[in-house]
Amino acid sequence: MAASIRYKPMMSVIKCLLVLLFIDIYVVEAKPKHVSVHLDAKWNNTPMILEASEFLASEGNDDFWGFVTKVNELNPGLLAEETDEAIYHMVQKFSSRFLSPMMQNFMKMFLSLRAYSPTVQMYQQMAVDIGPPKGCKAFVYIHGEKTCDVNKIEKLVKDVGDREGPPVFKFDHIYPVNKGGNTIVILYGQLGSEEFQTLHNKLVEMSTAGDIVYIYRHFIMNPSTTATRLSGYGVELAIKSTEYKAKDDTKVEGGEANVDEEEDADEDIEGFVFSTLRERHQDLKDDLKKFKTYLMESSTELEAFKVWQLQDLGLQAAQKVVSASPEDSLTVLEEISQNFPSMARSLVKTSVDDKMKKEIEKNQQYFENYHGIGPGESGLYVNGIGLDMDIYDIFTMLDIMKSEAKVMEGLFALGFKGEDLYRLLQIDIDSNKQDFALDIRHSAIQFINDLENDNKYKGWPSSTRDMLRPTYPGMLRHVAKNFFNLIFVVDPLDKNSRELLKMAESFYVHSVPVRIGIVFSVNSDKKVSGLDDPAVALAYAFDYIRQDDGGPKALTFITDVYEVAGQNDITVDMVTNEFKSQYSDEDIDNVFGSNSEYDFVKKSCGDFLSKSGIRDFPQVMLNGKPLDKSFLNEDNFEEGVVTEIMQATPDIQQAIYHDRLHDGHNIMEWLMERDNVLPRLNSRILSGPVKTLDLTENIESGLYEDIRTFETLVTKDMCAVVADGVKYLNKNDDEAIFGVSSWIVGDFNTEEGRTFAYSALKRLKHSNDLRVAFISNSVPTTNADAKVDINKAIYVAAKTLPNNLAKNFITKLVKEDYVQELMSGDKVLKDLEVNGMDMSSFMKSYESQSDDYLNVQSLFTERVLEFSAGQRGVVTNGQVLGPLKDDEEFLLEDFELLETFIKQRGGKKIKSELKAMKYTGQKGSDLLMKVGGLIVSVGTSHSRKKINYGGDRHSVVKIPGNPDSPAFQIEAIVDPASNAAQKLSSILIVLKELYNVDITLFMNCRDKLSEMPLKRYYRYVLNAEPLFKADGSATSGPSAKFTSLPNKSLLTLGMNPPESWVVEAVKAQYDLDNILLEEVKGAVTAQFDLEYLLLEGHCYDANTGQPPRGLQFILGTNTSDVVMDTIVMANLGYFQLKANPGAWTLKLRQGRSSELYDVASHDFTDTPEGNKDVIVTMNNLKSKSIRIKVGKKPGMENEKLLYESKEDEGGLWGTISSSFGGSDKTNEDKDETLNIFSVASGHLYERLLRKLESL
Repeated sequence: MAASIRYKPMMSVIKCLLVLLFIDIYVVEAKPKHVSVHLDAKWNNTPMILEASEFLASEGNDDFWGFVTKVNELNPGLLAEETDEAIYHMVQKFSSRFLSPMMQNFMKMFLSLRAYSPTVQMYQQMAVDIGPPKGCKAFVYIHGEKTCDVNKIEKLVKDVGDREGPPVFKFDHIYPVNKGGNTIVILYGQLGSEEFQTLHNKLVEMSTAGDIVYIYRHFIMNPSTTATRLSGYGVELAIKSTEYKAKDDTKVEGGEANVDEEEDADEDIEGFVFSTLRERHQDLKDDLKKFKTYLMESSTELEAFKVWQLQDLGLQAAQKVVSASPEDSLTVLEEISQNFPSMARSLVKTSVDDKMKKEIEKNQQYFENYHGIGPGESGLYVNGIGLDMDIYDIFTMLDIMKSEAKVMEGLFALGFKGEDLYRLLQIDIDSNKQDFALDIRHSAIQFINDLENDNKYKGWPSSTRDMLRPTYPGMLRHVAKNFFNLIFVVDPLDKNSRELLKMAESFYVHSVPVRIGIVFSVNSDKKVSGLDDPAVALAYAFDYIRQDDGGPKALTFITDVYEVAGQNDITVDMVTNEFKSQYSDEDIDNVFGSNSEYDFVKKSCGDFLSKSGIRDFPQVMLNGKPLDKSFLNEDNFEEGVVTEIMQATPDIQQAIYHDRLHDGHNIMEWLMERDNVLPRLNSRILSGPVKTLDLTENIESGLYEDIRTFETLVTKDMCAVVADGVKYLNKNDDEAIFGVSSWIVGDFNTEEGRTFAYSALKRLKHSNDLRVAFISNSVPTTNADAKVDINKAIYVAAKTLPNNLAKNFITKLVKEDYVQELMSGDKVLKDLEVNGMDMSSFMKSYESQSDDYLNVQSLFTERVLEFSAGQRGVVTNGQVLGPLKDDEEFLLEDFELLETFIKQRGGKKIKSELKAMKYTGQKGSDLLMKVGGLIVSVGTSHSRKKINYGGDRHSVVKIPGNPDSPAFQIEAIVDPASNAAQKLSSILIVLKELYNVDITLFMNCRDKLSEMPLKRYYRYVLNAEPLFKADGSATSGPSAKFTSLPNKSLLTLGMNPPESWVVEAVKAQYDLDNILLEEVKGAVTAQFDLEYLLLEGHCYDANTGQPPRGLQFILGTNTSDVVMDTIVMANLGYFQLKANPGAWTLKLRQGRSSELYDVASHDFTDTPEGNKDVIVTMNNLKSKSIRIKVGKKPGMENEKLLYESKEDEGGLWGTISSSFGGSDKTNEDKDETLNIFSVASGHLYERLLRKLESL
């Protein structure tokens, strides 16, 4: 739009110039004044290529190494000479091979935010901590040895010997082609450099040969001298009340900053767009500048409002937004909200449409009733996922959108659009989830107690109705009924099992209202006796004592042996000696020998474990439902059991209340007759898939037997070829949608493979919702001398025969009786002919079939499924279970459980939606398989909401997205005159620039205001992508700039960063708490630094469950002294540590903390498996929270960490005051250095208050 006047009739340019000349004599020489703020990180600027590689790593290891390979092919010398902009375009080009257009847009924004700069810096810190060899720009680290000489690598690898390898983290970049090497070689270098290229090529060669495990970590020998410029934060200028306030009246000389006139390109000042006027009237540039300054100074000064003028100010702001065109509405919202104090003068003149006002009032009733959002409050939903408006930041929002994008793009690629796409997207795979339980009515379970019959519980109430009695929250009801049966399935020699059995004894001793049962996993071989195997010896002793003295005494004997063993391995002598000490009259051979009569536990347990499908030990079940593995340790077990009992109690209470369960029932029988109880539970199935295949790619058909083309494809395309090429068997030939599609993977020339396939076919005969396909994973030598290739026969049968004939014929092919006759020569393939089959035609196809299909299937299982030749597994709806162990059974009952499990995890819901969309037959079944795998792979288990409202004609802004591509649905309930609108408007503008978004804004204004609703100016610093100068170099980075500010109002500058950032002002020529522009020459500029990222956590004593008040932690590295320290608060055990990007070791502070305590366990840390240290990595700009449990050292149980003070008031405030005031009781406390943050910083105080309020 050319020069325009917003509130007056259009003026011609000539008239404007006449006005200019008229007022020229009144305009004094003055420059527009502004406030500019930027934020830098404390670490050096990191290269864009490295940050881009980390984004690709977040998408997958293959994508990361594919990108590395492309960059490595470039000439390092030429790459070093490229401009920043050229490198940016190169990154976009290379990444397009691995990323969709939508994901490329995400990469643009993450690069603009510098979101992966901390990740690169973390690797840099790890390299510096190791110590790079002198003069090396890149180097390798081989089990403690370092070199940058490529010719020395092979020798160093050979000389590794028994040296321990370095810790490997989950986030490490491990080269994907590794054929079993054990030596870990870490390359530290800068991708794109000549030194990296040389070492990388050598390590790829050695990794491919199977000599090493190759890991790459970033290292920059000569870091940039500039700091990393950050964005994704807010800046406010609050109007300060001068009552009782003192301001700094010192005038600062100089400090002028040039105003970039180009930054006002589209700025409208009192109806004039000065960028347009300057273009058209170059000769009047100086006069236009004076005129602009005059208008700005005359229009920005604030004026007082009468109360009646304020009443409708929120509604008037909403009217402005609603009246704007959809294209301009976000800009109008941003301008009004972020400059509200100055905009208020024009807003009071705006007329409010009565229809809009009534609709807002009506909608507010819906918002209050359905969403708990009152007038003036805000809510934000991305595809129905709610975000906390108080603490959300752009990083959190982008993470959610990135996760959603994968599903949206996948569904769109499968042909779903519009409402159909969003119906599938909103399926929650975890809602209404029913937990499976194992039928525990088996004689192998040795119950220690019986709440219904033991004298120990005679004094307890014994009616089922007593379960309905009220009790305090968290307390268990002591009722003499076996409502809760806690079954321990343990290997008695395993150290984790030892602790669990000790807990079982503790539960019994303390009369916890559970029935305790034990199953021992021991060697069931008849030839193994108690004199040969200590585990069998324990089982024999347990059986003897159980029969003689009862279950409690038998359990006590087991724990007595544990006490004798301590931390040592248990031996047969330990068991027999302890037994002899307690039962001196018994003959050891009679009890423990090969002819012992006390082998019932041993025999029955073997049968139970075989039938139950339980393989992972230890295992604990409550009423047959397995407890989460995280609870199976000394620290968390009690909490886990109580949690499970609390969750199970309401169902039992409802059954009692409705008289479905009463005193006449056998409680165990009632529990085991429920629908979720199965005769067999396969822990492999219940633990979820190992990986999930991406089946959303569309690719040309006919490649299933083209091995030359197939081996050139990427993983995603391989999956598409196999999904298109496999032939399914099913029970019926109708057009139904099959909810479960299973690919049976194995070498069917082996007995194990055939048994596996036969179990699947048996399940197929009884299921109307299952279809099965077979994928051969053959070992080349298994069929060398065989007369019939079963793999080929299955493939040809599925390919050429009708469904029923193929199903019957393949069943014969995998039935062991027929196979043995085929292999012996007693029968030939023709003898297996089924009724209606054209055998001669089949034989021709069989004999002419090439091995290309076999090569395709074998390559698929190797590269995609990552199975070794001959290994078995099943892929169901894209979810991979396997590879199975050589001796692992997968029976008919397992396939039944798998089918039920898949249906429960979204399969049934997806099928219902596809039916509603009129999909049928193979098309519908294929879509169900692909959609199911897609949703499970991303884990879209978010709680979603649809905004309920009364009307959307007059008070709702709708900004539609492009219907031809998947769009994010963003819905916001917002008051334009609120803090939330100031932040949200800028974010939505940037998102709209980059992504396809469908935005709906519901106005939610407060009525009858009595004061100014917004008393601050605000800017949110955010760019859609990196910016570059004309010469191709990167700009200095984003900043917040305030213009058109009042000159006579006192302003206070404040930062609004993500809550985990600790920022401080490091450079400013004026007092930022008291800014008065009329005393400023030119501009106020301020530089802030991100001093630290916050690491927060909670700490508890493992024995008492209470916070160890005053316990001190330190954060450092293996080679450096203390970096930061903190103290544990008395309330909630809360603590904070300040850190920068890197891998840090968390330890107890030397002194009383380390003397009394050891770290017992930790959660949510980054400690590699088997590592004794507690390692925490800070590798992003988001908050990180950990949980630590400590335990007192032996002999220190009665020692106190802190000595009580006479003035100790206890509680939160007592803890804070004692922490800051210090104590004179110990030498450690004599140090005057503060151990935690100052309350003035606000972080500890404010975050702790939020946590208390959330309880």
